[in-house]
This record gives sequence, C-alpha cells and structure tokens, in this order.
Amino acid sequence: MKNVFKLSFLILTACTVFVSCSDDDASSSTDTDTDSEGTTATLHAAFNEFSTTNTSIALSGSNVTIQTNGLPDHTSPYWSNTVSRSLVGPEGETMTTVSSSNHALWVEPTVTSYDQMAPGNIDDFNGSYSLTVSADPQLASSSTATGLGAIGISISGAVIYNDEEGPNVPLDDAVGSLDYTAAHTGPQSYHYHLEPKAWSNDDEELIGIIADGFFLYGRKCNATGTYPTDLDVSGGHTSTTQHTTTAEYHYHIENELYLNAYYILFPGDYQGTPSNIQ
Repeated sequence: MKNVFKLSFLILTACTVFVSCSDDDASSSTDTDTDSEGTTATLHAAFNEFSTTNTSIALSGSNVTIQTNGLPDHTSPYWSNTVSRSLVGPEGETMTTVSSSNHALWVEPTVTSYDQMAPGNIDDFNGSYSLTVSADPQLASSSTATGLGAIGISISGAVIYNDEEGPNVPLDDAVGSLDYTAAHTGPQSYHYHLEPKAWSNDDEELIGIIADGFFLYGRKCNATGTYPTDLDVSGGHTSTTQHTTTAEYHYHIENELYLNAYYILFPGDYQGTPSNIQ
C-alpha cells in the first residue's frame, strides 16, 4: 500500500505471512481424522466452498480449524485505488486514503459513494483470523448472544458481523457506507453485515460458518427450493442441504426486510456453543 496516512484511531497490527491451502491439501489428509478417544471425524463437504486462496481449513481429531487472511475474493470499491477520499477523525484530524495504483479487484462505488465510505481500504488491514469449532457441532441447552467483531467467516475469506455498528448501536446509520455486497472496512478488517450480493442474492448459496460451528446459507432452502417457514429465532432449522443428504441444523439469512431494502446476515443469538474468532 502507498497510503499517505495512518488510521490513528484504529489499532493496526504488523502484517503476518499467510499460507493458504491448495485444493489438494483440503481434500487429502484433512478429510478424516481420529481424536485421542478413537473417534473419527470427517471434514464437512461445505468446506469445499471456501476460498482456497484466502482460507486454510484443517481437521484435527474432532475439531476443524478455519484460518483466513480476512480478504474477500471479489471486487469492491474498498480495495486500494487512486481516488483520494478524506474523513474527519474522532479528534478532528483529517485522514486521507489514496494509493498509487488501483487494485485488480477495485471497482467504482455504486450503492455507496466516496463521501459515505468508511476510512481505510481492504488491504490497509491485517485481517487474519482463526476459528476452531467442532466437526460435529451440537445445539446448546441455551443460546448465547453475539458480540461486536467477527462472529463468523465467509466463504470469500472476509468475516461476518452481526446487526450492530457499535455497543447497542444499530446498523441504521452505517448502511450508507456499505458497498454493493453489504460490507465495509473497520475497525479490524473488511466485513459483511447484510446479504453479500457478490455471490448470494435471494438464493440458497452457502455464506460461511458461524462461530458455533453451524453453517449459514442464503434466504432459500435447498431442501424445498423456497424460503423456509420453520426457522427459529436465530434463523436456524434442521433439514438437508446441498452439502449433505442427512438433515442437520444450520442457519439461513432470514427473509425479513431491514430498512425496507436489506437482509441482515445474522441478527440472532448463537444456538450452539461459540468459539472465539481470534
């Protein structure tokens, strides 16, 4: 990056080297593994949907670890580019974002504008994350509220956030900064809040995995080809999917309009036991 500023109100860590898995790596020795108690786990077929450029997925005993560099594998106006945009920071300072060249995946903003966009570009951030979940997640006896920050990892490599922009701050005022695929930058990385139209728009596509180990799909159900009517308060239900012929619990983007125009990715609580995304 050739930025002429530092985001003084963000804490950015030094870049680390990220090594992604190849298709061969993801489908060979990590397909099955046996834990210390002799239980054999299998890597779920849904993991084949995850970007092999941005994510690495490994099965170890009865757990799966998903690592990501936090970058999306699709276009966005938030990739580095030569258009200068400025923002007044929390202490009155002016911060300017500009690069010497356009990233190969950069596109002009459409549903947002340069004036509305959040500060910082995708490649300004060290968005590396790791999530370890059970290869066979189970529903918990009670639900757990989501918190701020990453609550899931999408198949693109970028992370999933809930429906808040800050502590008890709804997303309403930040919607204008979201790009065409309902994501923006900050405070730690590029992330999605709403239906990610870069690859899912009113369909059954896999969105990613939530921190409790259950997968999140689009608004439609593969088992019926239409919107599920038996979703719980978190948008989850048990049915087959395009990735399994055995009925299993999973989440959907709920087919309920937000601000009369959008669909929130995950507005509910975890119905399983969540792990930290670090």
